[in-house]
Amino acid sequence: QILLDLAVEESDDEALAEVSQQISDLDQRVGGLSLELMLAGEDDAKNAIVSINAGAGGTEAQDWAEMLFRMYSRWVERRGYKLELIDFQPGEEAGIKSVTFTASGENAFGYLKSEIGVHRLVRISPFNASGKRHTSRMKSMIFQFSF
Repeated sequence: QILLDLAVEESDDEALAEVSQQISDLDQRVGGLSLELMLAGEDDAKNAIVSINAGAGGTEAQDWAEMLFRMYSRWVERRGYKLELIDFQPGEEAGIKSVTFTASGENAFGYLKSEIGVHRLVRISPFNASGKRHTSRMKSMIFQFSF
């Protein structure tokens, strides 16, 4: 803070650049420490089993479950993890009733554990001609496993 005040007071561009670099370095260190804290759990380094189940809402909820499965599976692939499908139950008209898959890779469970719970979507349903808002829910459960 003192260096910043002096640099501003004296219009010292070199000192301002140095302060800016120090702030950037500190920001990166804090980000790294935050990630370390997030993945500090006993099971965080393990693989994950992900189970997605459509909740109340029929076709709309099944479509929502499929959207989240697509999102999770793309995330798994982008991280370079291995995805293995265990069970897949398609919906009657669209979407999925349930899906279970594994995500194998370093810290897979640690990253995915925050997705545990009920996820809600409120939107104008493409499956309902009346154009009313519809609330859909799905539940995701994440378990750790290791070979």
